[in-house]
Amino acid sequence: MLKQGFDLRLGQTLSMTPQLQQAIRLLQLSSLELQTEIQQALEENPLLQLADDAGESVPELTAAPTAEEQAAESRNEETPSVDDTRADQTDIPDELNMDAEWEDIYDTRSSNSDSGGDNSSFLENQESADSGLQEHLLWQIRMSNLSSIDKQIAETLIGSLDEAGYLCDSLEEIFAILSHELPIELEDIETVLKYIQRLDPVGVGARDLRECMLVQLSQFPETRLLLKTRQLVEKNLDLMERRDYKEIQKRLKIDQAELEEMILLLRSLQPRPGSAYSASSPDYIVPDVFVRKFKGHWVVSLNAQVTPNLQINQFYADMLGQVKSESDTSYFKTNLQQARWLIRSVESRNSTLLGVAKAIVERQSAFMQYGEQAMKPLVLRDIAEELEMHESTISRVTTNKYMHTPRGVFEFKYFFSSQVDTDTGSSCSSTAIRAMLKKLIAEESPASPLSDNQLTNLLNQQGINVARRTVAKYREAMSIPPSHERKALVPS
Repeated sequence: MLKQGFDLRLGQTLSMTPQLQQAIRLLQLSSLELQTEIQQALEENPLLQLADDAGESVPELTAAPTAEEQAAESRNEETPSVDDTRADQTDIPDELNMDAEWEDIYDTRSSNSDSGGDNSSFLENQESADSGLQEHLLWQIRMSNLSSIDKQIAETLIGSLDEAGYLCDSLEEIFAILSHELPIELEDIETVLKYIQRLDPVGVGARDLRECMLVQLSQFPETRLLLKTRQLVEKNLDLMERRDYKEIQKRLKIDQAELEEMILLLRSLQPRPGSAYSASSPDYIVPDVFVRKFKGHWVVSLNAQVTPNLQINQFYADMLGQVKSESDTSYFKTNLQQARWLIRSVESRNSTLLGVAKAIVERQSAFMQYGEQAMKPLVLRDIAEELEMHESTISRVTTNKYMHTPRGVFEFKYFFSSQVDTDTGSSCSSTAIRAMLKKLIAEESPASPLSDNQLTNLLNQQGINVARRTVAKYREAMSIPPSHERKALVPS
């Protein structure tokens, strides 16, 4: 039997207002994404404008003024007007709460569209000065004396090259495609491929590293050194990869001096001949904040190029009291409110970003002065507690945000690292340990590189208690090969 009655319960819920949602979304955008977001808002909302655009002429809504009206207008312009653009903003809170979990409510979206105007586009997209590899090769084919059939074969082969210049498809697969259209044999494709391999850059169109190096070696005059080097590439390339120099000397019957000359010759070759003609555009990193030392103190400032100064368009704001249509009134009110929300959200984002940057610099001032080896352990919780924010907020601020320091441009997250205990009772950051390992390896003897055990012992001697497996993990994270692969007869 069902019972009817009242049940009183207490609970807490988080209400995500539209302005709070917007503020959180802007907080996690990168500088490029923020530029695109602002540019889109400027195009869609007539009541929003950049501060630098305030002096532009307003739209012409009436007939051309007479000479007397122009004179009166010029006199009025000499007298500064009172700026009454700020309307009642009590509907927007002074401080926006950033600690809500945005991922549960709004999907992050990013845009790569170009933004126009001097204020919104701080970097012009630069086209690569070099043409692509395929265009470079096709130009040479068009200028050659090849027959029309051979040129069609060459175009198909060139279309099968990757960015490094290697042939992706087998000759059998290419023959299966072309044999239905052209009266050719497999040998015809092999002949054209050999012709392509000797175009500029030499070695392009090779099917593996061995063939690429042999094609490039064929351009040198015949000498004993070239003969031995060709034998090394043809039959003993695996020994070269393992740096087993003693076995190479034994098999080729050469001394160490000859081996050193062969290694120098191999280093003059290009294992990726097509990389010089890559047409990919460079990726620019624009810092969000700048760090510099002024009178003995580290000063942090926002990058003005990526923090545009937005304001209300007063011309259209004044029209709110003049329009009589209910739909027009609703349109102006909605856009005015959205413009104010965006301005406040951008200001809140800039304030939070600057606060986090200052806290990081204060904690990592030793890094600014001395480099990676002076990096201190730091986690998101440390900054969150100092600024009285949630860790999720700090995580958003430190993602895809960059800091320009005297030691380079770094992502905010770079300054956060775990800690390792030392014999003195203090702690050392993992970033500092990586820097120490990099320095030890850079100073090692190329003929006798340090093993992971030796690196561990050297760190232990400096009071840093770290296991061998940890050293191996850090070394691999820095893409440094093991000791037997770092061994070399001739310094690079």
